[in-house]
Amino acid sequence: MQIPTEPIWVESEQTLRELCQRWSTQAAIAVDTEFMRSDTYYPIAGLIQVGDGNGCYLIDPVAIKDLSPLAELWRNENVVKVLHACSEDLEVFNVSMSALPTPLFDTQIAAAFAGYGFSLGYANLAREMLGVDIPKGETRSDWLARPLSVAQKKYAALDVAHLLIVYGKLLQALKQNNRLSWVQSDCEALINNARTPLNPSLAYEKIGMGWKLAERSVAVLQLLAQWRECEARKRDLPRNRLLKEQPLFEMARRLPDSLSQLERIDGIPKRTLLDDGEQLLDIIAQGCALPESELPARMTPPLGREYGAAMKQLKAWVKDRAEREAIPIEVLIRKKEYEQIIRAVAAGQPELPGRLNGWRAALFARDLLDVAQRQVEEVQ
Repeated sequence: MQIPTEPIWVESEQTLRELCQRWSTQAAIAVDTEFMRSDTYYPIAGLIQVGDGNGCYLIDPVAIKDLSPLAELWRNENVVKVLHACSEDLEVFNVSMSALPTPLFDTQIAAAFAGYGFSLGYANLAREMLGVDIPKGETRSDWLARPLSVAQKKYAALDVAHLLIVYGKLLQALKQNNRLSWVQSDCEALINNARTPLNPSLAYEKIGMGWKLAERSVAVLQLLAQWRECEARKRDLPRNRLLKEQPLFEMARRLPDSLSQLERIDGIPKRTLLDDGEQLLDIIAQGCALPESELPARMTPPLGREYGAAMKQLKAWVKDRAEREAIPIEVLIRKKEYEQIIRAVAAGQPELPGRLNGWRAALFARDLLDVAQRQVEEVQ
């Protein structure tokens, strides 16, 4: 079968509407994006690619202001949208058209369940499954430049040209090993996560050393991290352009009350000091003035060394189960989930982290909870 790979440029709203009407009758379409975000908080869509088995269409969101036909197609539950490693693409769709592609089939997730390994790139997957070489020379191109080069267009088209063939082969493999529902469940989880942006008031929980701080400093850290998150969104700037994590932590630890003290903290950009220094001091003062009853709890410290042996046993048990199931360990469980299980059991509340419910619970996680119970009892 000859697969069309020539790019078809789409810059007319009328053409987009006609294409979306046609695609709405298909069982599946291949989708990808090219975007820029090096200097912004939000990704800026440079291209949206669609492959339908008959052509590779490059939709120009710079020229087309009304993407509502695509948004309607994304919400059409009768058309499967096939993407590869799509978490960033989902953010692009959220920003550019306030719509997410459902139902979603992520071929990177599916490949792991079908025996091709964890976190496999699209070029490697296409080479392994189809014997096709997909060049990646234009990965770091400026996708907002116009006109795009011939090389850029060909590169973008190849990202969707073979994707439906890959999808068909993975679908067949997953049906044979009875894992299609697992992939569908994990793809639905991707969509649900994309619908839930980070709550700015919880941004402080991502500051790695926060557990070292006393309650009042945690309150200050929470307010500072919330300010950074809200301002980054409002100004459409990368978080670290305003403040990196280390100076956030140091401000919360030292609690400066003057510009001269603030200036002695390494890592605060000069522009941030000039534009926002007084506001940062006000935020720190606000945290310092909170009554004791309103202070947040201290952040959870790393798991104690006494649980090191228990952690090793859990990992060894999951490794054995993963080998028996012929599935990558990383698909089954994340590193932080081992710790969450041990903490829950040690606290006398043996519950699974949310992601380990569903098919994972039946496959291995309920048994893992029993293993954790025995290991923690030995420590206690």
